[in-house]
Amino acid sequence: MPHISLVRHGQANTEARDEVSYDRLSDLGHQQAAWLGDHMRDSGEHFQRVFTGSMRRHRETAISMRADRFADIVEDPRLNEFAYFDLSRLMETQFGLEVPTDREGFVRHMPQVLDAWKNGAIQGAPETFDTFEARVRAAMEDIAAGEGRALVVTSGGLIGAVLRQTLNLDVAGWAQMCLAIQNTSVHRWQMVLGKPLLVQFNSVAHLEAPERHHAQTHL
Repeated sequence: MPHISLVRHGQANTEARDEVSYDRLSDLGHQQAAWLGDHMRDSGEHFQRVFTGSMRRHRETAISMRADRFADIVEDPRLNEFAYFDLSRLMETQFGLEVPTDREGFVRHMPQVLDAWKNGAIQGAPETFDTFEARVRAAMEDIAAGEGRALVVTSGGLIGAVLRQTLNLDVAGWAQMCLAIQNTSVHRWQMVLGKPLLVQFNSVAHLEAPERHHAQTHL
């Protein structure tokens, strides 16, 4: 039975205000990923296939996890995040919606951005919502069609999109999922009767020890 584990990248550059600056792990992000890789090894995890998006933060997470101990790493740009910073700037320019600087602000901000993007209200978006959804669906279908357990290192927005497609969530529900997903969290699906079944959400077992609670991050 095909089994797919999606992992969000480690903490990225929290001071960034654009796509390029954000796309690298912080020191804590590297540590989170290393702890996850060790936890998977010590738990007897095994994967026959390993995939990442083509973003720097995806590659760095996989390297710090030592994910190549399981299988050769295959990069697939279909697993890349959507351009949230770019969409946010367009929302600010076109609708006056200020870009937040803290998590509480993002809780209010993200649903508005995603709703406008889905409805085609943002002019000049680097990628349409429909194109994003289609590439996510195609990537997951291709991975699900392969043999053996798959490990996929990607981003929170993409994991949220897979959850949206699996659970038929509306945009508000999708935004809530995205906001909840922690750095280096693990999300698992099994294919049952040709359909994806969610069996684990937002697991950070590698960060549950009291001395690692500080490393449970969303941003």
